[in-house]
Formats: sequence, C-alpha cells, structure tokens
Amino acid sequence: MMDKKLQAVRKRLFEEFPFYAKSALKIRTKEGKVAPLKLNAAQKILDDAVAKQIQTEGKVRVIILKARQQGLSTYTGGFLYHSVSQQKAKKAMVITHHADSTRALFDMTKRYHEHCPEILRPHTKYSSRRELSFDVLDSSYVVATAGGDSVGRGETLTHVHASELAFWPKSTALDIWNGLTQAVPNTKGTAIFVESTANGVTGIYFDLWKGACEGTNGFIPVFIPWFTDPEYREPVTDNFERTPEEEDLIDKYDLDDEQLMFRRRKIAQNGIDLFNQEYPAEPESAFLNTGRPVFNPEQLQECLTNTKDVKERLALEDGEFVNNRRGELTTYINHDEGENYVIGADSSMGLRNGDYSVAQVLDSKKRQVATWRGHVHPDYFAEVLKALGEFFNEAFIIVENNSHGILTCTRLIKDMAYPNAYLETQIDKLTDRETVKLGFTTTAKTKPLIIDQLRAAMREGEIELNDKVTIREMLTYIVTETGAMEAEASCFDDCVMALALANHVHEGAWEPVETPAELYIEMV
Repeated sequence: MMDKKLQAVRKRLFEEFPFYAKSALKIRTKEGKVAPLKLNAAQKILDDAVAKQIQTEGKVRVIILKARQQGLSTYTGGFLYHSVSQQKAKKAMVITHHADSTRALFDMTKRYHEHCPEILRPHTKYSSRRELSFDVLDSSYVVATAGGDSVGRGETLTHVHASELAFWPKSTALDIWNGLTQAVPNTKGTAIFVESTANGVTGIYFDLWKGACEGTNGFIPVFIPWFTDPEYREPVTDNFERTPEEEDLIDKYDLDDEQLMFRRRKIAQNGIDLFNQEYPAEPESAFLNTGRPVFNPEQLQECLTNTKDVKERLALEDGEFVNNRRGELTTYINHDEGENYVIGADSSMGLRNGDYSVAQVLDSKKRQVATWRGHVHPDYFAEVLKALGEFFNEAFIIVENNSHGILTCTRLIKDMAYPNAYLETQIDKLTDRETVKLGFTTTAKTKPLIIDQLRAAMREGEIELNDKVTIREMLTYIVTETGAMEAEASCFDDCVMALALANHVHEGAWEPVETPAELYIEMV
C-alpha cells in the first residue's frame, strides 16, 4: 500500500498537468538538448484557460490563436499523451496540415513516451509510424494528415488536436472538421484543441474563432500575443531611436527596446502585414483582409478593448422583451425614459445559415445602446422592430427596403402603422407628382454615402461602439479591387449596414448644456 506522501504525489501527477509535465515529459530544446517540459509563459496562459474550463465544464473545447513557435503544439501534445497514458479507454488523434508536421508531432510524442519514467509509462501493445497503442489501458494515440488520410470517420475519439487548422486544404477542411467533431462525444473528460496561426478571414478556422469570440459554438478563444515570449527580442543598435508608433506600442503593451528591435527586424524581412499575421499583438490584426479596410483597423481594435459590458440579454415574448441569456437583443447602456433613440435596421430572408436581420440602437449622444441580431423572416422582423421602437421611447426607425426589406417596411409602416419611421419622398420628373416610398433604398449612389458618413463619424470620434460583433464586422468590411465596399468573402455586413442607416438619420451627437443656477435666476 502506498504511503500518504507517495499517494499525494501520484494524485498531483494525475490531476496537475504542469507538475506532470516537468516530472515526466522531456522535449528537445532549441539548443538541441533533451530537457523536462517546464511550461513557458505562453503555455501557462493556455494551461490556465484549460484548467478553468475543466473546472467549470469538465471538458476542453479551446481554439488558440498564436504567434509562431510559442510551444503550444508541444503543450497540447503533452496534454494528450498525459490523458491517454494515464487513463483507460481513451483515444487521441492529432491532425496536421502537412505530412512533415505530422511526423514531427508524432516524433515528439514518441519522445515523451520513451523518456517517461518507468513507473508512469504504460505498457505498449505496439508502435507504428502513426500510432501508439497501450494494451493494458486500452488507450491509444494516432496521428493523421488533413487531405492525405481518411480522418476521423467511423472513429470514437476522446481527444483531438487540430493543428494549424487555418492551413488545412480548403477543399476538404470543413468535411474533415465536421467528421472529427462528430467523433468526439460531448461529454466530460473529452478534449478538442484547435491551434493555428491566422491565414486570412475565410475558412473554418476564422469562422471557429469568430464563433468562440461571440460565445456561440462552445469553444473558448485563447489568444497569446507575440511579446509574451521572452525570446522574441534582439540586441539594440547604437543608433536606435524610437519612432512615434513605437512609443505608442510601449504605452499600450509595455514593450522594451529589445522587443521593438525584434519587431523592426521581422517587419524589414517580411513586411508589416505578414508580421501582424505571424506575430500578432491583437487577435484582429492577425487576420489579413484581401482588400483595403474601409474603417481604421487600429481604431477598431482600440474600440474592442473599450466596449462596455453587456447589461442584459432580452428576447421578445408575447410582444414584450424579457430577460433571456440567449435573447437576440443585447443591451449595453440602461434604458432612459427621457432619451431620444434612433434605430437602423437591415432585414434578411431569415434562413438559419444565411444573413442576419439586425437592428442597431443609438441614443442622442450617438452611443451604441443595444443591438438586436437574429434569424427571423422579414414579416416577423417588422414585429420585432415595432416592439423595439416602443421599448426605446417611440424611437425613429429607418429600415433598408431592398429585397426582403420591402416586406418588413410594409408590415411595420402600413400594416402596423408604426408612427415614427423613415419615408422617402420622390418626385416623378414627367408628371411632377410626389410619391412616398417606405424605407431607405440602398443603391450604387446611396450605399457609399451612408458608409462614408459612418466612416467619418468613426474618424471624428462621434460614435461610441459597444457591440463586439459589430466591431468585428467592421474589421472585415473592405474595398475590393473593383472599388466596391462590401464584407470580406464568408463574412457578414448586416451589423455594419444597420449601423450606417442609424448613423445616417441621426441628427448628431450632443450633450445637454446645464444652465448655472445664478444665470437661470437672472433670466427669470
């Protein structure tokens, strides 16, 4: 029977991965030595997120956006080896984007196994170029290459590591990913790790990252900036002098001159865009657009860090908004009975996999008070807008009338007789007669107008953004090679258009001027 001290150590080895890693796992260092796996700064950030999710949910569903060579594949490989080598009936699968990477990760795991202390190393049934199988535990560890193997189909897996998912073959990535997620039961004790550097704003990895940030897909996002790594620094030259941009970076990220020198060297080698992709300081800067951003990315990234916390999530039930953590209405500023509100609305067909219907609410100070975002049919969206308008003090509502929006406008303004909505008056050039059109028509002329107005409002600091989904849409709103302003491929622009409409009819941010009491007395 084990003594109490040995039992405590064995318990720590089983429950605390950082303790197990430095005690049982060996890695090959950059200097070519074999050494214990002591978690570095980046690995500790990931481990903290993993431990917290295990404590709260009993499982791991994590997506990692990283800079190059931070040791996160090493951490994940060690976590998977620990899981399958210390528990019964576990099966881990690692999938990489390239055969060379597959071999490298499997060699790393074999090194873990070969150097593992005998008391902790499970008996091996067999070992091939792709699999380690532990017969007593009935557990195994398998590797595969995306696009080159039959991956995950027909398997029952407990642990998955999707490495460099952003670089999987575009033709098969979604199919492989769907097969893997179906192979892992949604139960405690399971784990799915997705880690990658960024590769543009299209594809399954970008979609997963967005969903994790929005809290819609069950994954938690873990971002680790480049300056976390203490090795990312270079000796400073004698004539080194900080630029104004670098002074801003010091204020924002507390960088030192050696880190700035590293950044300069990398930018000189590969350019600023590639540096931001492979060594990001903020998540959004890692995802390169194919076109020219319409809105200032640096300003939007600043907005992301300064958004107000969510006040409430509300859902429309029986004509009234009630608290519901899955509600489509997200509020950021408390409702004020004395406020004047403006609502901009963009309608969609209502398909679950299609565009969203969105309503943006601004107050008199041009603060983003609330956002409604959901998949509803255009006729029901009119009911949502009526309820929103009434909730926000008979707010002025402007609705885009293109395509499905005409039904929303007709229902809201004619059928429901909402009294405070946008109408366009047109004059027939032949008859000189006036006609009234319901809602706002977006054309090749009016779309640039309202987008430019929104861009100006952002540039002048007139508008306060609080909704992260809106801000991320604005980050992927681009000017294409043909000069068109639209969402990046596979991205949405419904929040952008609804916000542009609300801004278009807003009379301008203003603050009430308080009259001093003495002056008021004199006036009376």
